[in-house]
Formats: sequence, structure tokens, C-alpha cells
Amino acid sequence: MPTWMVVEDEPDIYELLLAMFEIWGIQGVAFVDGPEAVAWVEDVDQGRVRGELPEVALLDVRLPQLSGPEVAQRLRRSSRLGQIGIVLITAYRLSPEQEKNVIAEAQADLLLFKPLPALAELREMIEGVIAKRKQAVPDPQPLETGGAGVSESVALPAGTAPAVEPASPPRGSSSVGEQTPPQPPGEQPGTRPGEPTGGDDAEH
Repeated sequence: MPTWMVVEDEPDIYELLLAMFEIWGIQGVAFVDGPEAVAWVEDVDQGRVRGELPEVALLDVRLPQLSGPEVAQRLRRSSRLGQIGIVLITAYRLSPEQEKNVIAEAQADLLLFKPLPALAELREMIEGVIAKRKQAVPDPQPLETGGAGVSESVALPAGTAPAVEPASPPRGSSSVGEQTPPQPPGEQPGTRPGEPTGGDDAEH
């Protein structure tokens, strides 16, 4: 069964993503904060995690204690997870320069803005990231900027910052209109984790 990783502390988004994965026949490995996610990555690297490993990680940019980009950096240093797809999610409006910087910091493949696209479109985007990672070549070329509300970069080897073109303003962005970039500062994984704890909707 395909496995996707989620690190998201906003309950509505957390539950929506897990419900969506179940419908699609995808196992979710989910966390509500950065430290728990990083601790799990450490367990993976040391061989303490059995079963299918995730092929993509969806990371909220603003997380308690450790930011999404910081979790992404640990994933990229992982000996077993370093090449998975990484999708960042944020509710904050970013300038083209801020988008480029946060993607480069996280070495991410995609940046999405809340509210998220329609489920069919979202699945297509995520599967596209997975496919590009699987087809990665030693000398990849930068991709063109994605559609409105999406910034995209090509799959690169771990430890290499992606080249990203500026994206157009996010389509259907939330009412949070701050121009401030995400401030950098991982629930136990499982197929159906319990209710998330913590999180402040106003921070997303």
C-alpha cells in the first residue's frame, strides 16, 4: 500500500488529509508537530521502523517548535528518506522571492497555498511530484513555474537546493493576508492516528 507522510497541526486539514488518504487507499503516517516527525525520521534511519516508507511528505510551513522547512531539511539528510517528494503547505501570502527562499530552504518539490485545491487536482499534483522523484536523473533541468497558487521545482539529489521560478499570487488563498514569511522556529505514526492535539488555527 502506498504511504504518504503528513506533518500538520491544524485539525481540520489534518483530518481532511487522512480521510482523503483512506479513500484513495493510501496509508497515512501523520504527526502534529515537527519534533515528533524528526524523531520518527531518526527511527527510520536507525532501522527501528518496519513496513512501507512514505514516498512523499506534506509539511505545513508553520509548525510548533520546528518549522516545515526544518523538518524537510532533516528528511533530505535521511539515508532512507532523502529522495522522497516534499510538498509544503501554507496559508500565508508570500512574495515571489519569499516563495523561492522557502522552497530552497526546504529543498521542496512543490508549494501549495490553503485552501488546498480540489481533491482530484491535489492528488494529481502530489502524484506528479512522486513520479518526478522516481524519474530523477543526475542532471535535472528546472521546471516551469506551476499554475496560480503553486510553485514547483524539479527533483534534485539530497543536499542540493532546487532552482525555482517565481510563482504567481496564490489562487483562492485564505483570508490571512500577511506578507511576513513563515517564521522558522513532529502524535505517534500510524494508519489512523488519534485526534491531534495542540495547534492554533490562527497560526496557519
